[in-house]
Amino acid sequence: MDNMNTANTSKNTLSADVEIKGNLKFSGELNFDGKLDGEIHTDGTLTLGESAIINGNINAQSVVVRGKINGNVNAREKVEIKSKAELFGDIRAAKLVIEEGVTYVGKTEVNPNKVQPTPAPARPAEATKAPEPARLGR
Repeated sequence: MDNMNTANTSKNTLSADVEIKGNLKFSGELNFDGKLDGEIHTDGTLTLGESAIINGNINAQSVVVRGKINGNVNAREKVEIKSKAELFGDIRAAKLVIEEGVTYVGKTEVNPNKVQPTPAPARPAEATKAPEPARLGR
């Protein structure tokens, strides 16, 4: 593992026997395998293990999901949903990776360049052409 960037980031682990009711806030990296009823807020990376169960919204820099989430996920960088993960909620991220075998029910907004929608262009010939009046026998 590259230790060049570890000086100012901490890596934490909460194992499968951890159960939290309330909000979780941290910096750096967190590997979470337990159960949480509440929200998660971080400017770092959240990795949810296979036994993780989250009932609440997640706001993070990046999220890797191997467990179950009932809530919305908002990531400033990337969301990765690994095989066999379950996510019931909306995703908003700059980048999204979904592996085969995932259960996902929700809406997705992936917009890495923060592009605003543009109106659909009008059809050139038909849009500007006015209908001609009908001519009765003369």
